[in-house]
Amino acid sequence: MIFVLLPALNEEKSLPTLIPKLNTELSNFNEGYKIIVCNDGSTDGTQKMLEDFKRSIPLEIIHHKINRGLGESSRDLFELASQLSSAGDVIVRLDCDDTHEPEFIPNLINKIREGYDVVVASRFAEGGGQLGVNSYRTFISYGANSFMKLFFPIKGLREYSCGFRAYRAEKIKEAVSFFGNNFIQLKGLGFTCTLEKVVKLKLLDAKFTEVPFILRYDQKQSSSKMVGSVTTLGYIVMTILYYWPWGGWRNSIKSRHANWSLSNDHFQ
Repeated sequence: MIFVLLPALNEEKSLPTLIPKLNTELSNFNEGYKIIVCNDGSTDGTQKMLEDFKRSIPLEIIHHKINRGLGESSRDLFELASQLSSAGDVIVRLDCDDTHEPEFIPNLINKIREGYDVVVASRFAEGGGQLGVNSYRTFISYGANSFMKLFFPIKGLREYSCGFRAYRAEKIKEAVSFFGNNFIQLKGLGFTCTLEKVVKLKLLDAKFTEVPFILRYDQKQSSSKMVGSVTTLGYIVMTILYYWPWGGWRNSIKSRHANWSLSNDHFQ
């Protein structure tokens, strides 16, 4: 099975384009699939549109009555995917604003099938890039990725801030089982959760790689949900938590996970 996760907030303009493309791409696989959308308190026609799509495609909706933010939406999506998935399944997460083209999904899945745990769609891999991004956002993006690469170096990874990724279902099930509600701990700090998942999976010895993709920001129709100051604060908080001399993530989590693995060898 392939599980596709979509966090959505006021995406009534993007969904009529994205969902049919996604459904067509997934239909080309010789295996089942399910699209899971978290409607995070949308105030436009997003919920009704999702209900309409649900009549004709395998789609499940998580509905937040009020906006809870990307962190809580991601937590709910990954926890549900962990419950529904089985060994051999793949979990793909992408944005709901039509900037992540579904045509890149086969390349992500193929790398998972080769034995990787996490595959990132990367603007910085050879052949990757972006369209429609202004010079300011480009500068901020490169700066953020340089910061992350410096403080959280991961072999095989150059792209840290893009949420378009594929995950081996077993590794997500392991992460949810081990971390519990703290797999995404910094839920109130904007887009920090996108980096936090990568860091937490690294501490569980996940194997990473990238595939090139083109970010289509020129296709974005909804407004940006990122609050730069909040996300920047989140990166700083996570860096402190990771490197704190006594009980920092890099020491405490690795130690706890080693002991946990001895009694949970079915996740290996």
